Amino acid sequence: MTAENTQDDKLPIKMLNDRILVQLEGADAERKSSGGILIPATAEVGKRLTWAVVVALGPNVRSMELNDRVLFNPEDRYEVEVGGTAYIILRERDIHAVAAKRLDDSHTGLYL
Repeated sequence: MTAENTQDDKLPIKMLNDRILVQLEGADAERKSSGGILIPATAEVGKRLTWAVVVALGPNVRSMELNDRVLFNPEDRYEVEVGGTAYIILRERDIHAVAAKRLDDSHTGLYL
């Protein structure tokens, strides 16, 4: 690896348009029930939405901010690895819900 390649690995990344970069909370491969039972990734679950944390936003994203928790369908995603960390790229329209403390006194958050 040359010095040029090392610099290329550390280039800043800017999300474009309505794209959102999120990181899954906890292990994607396993879940725990409310009773504390570990559910392996191989267990079949119907359509189940997933929570993630927003780590970067494109300039046209209007409904969320950095560090918000978002709910999305894990089947509608693009995965990318940056610096050894796995992230998911979504469009704003693919987000089903946003959870953040700043939303306590706001409107319903409906987006059309």
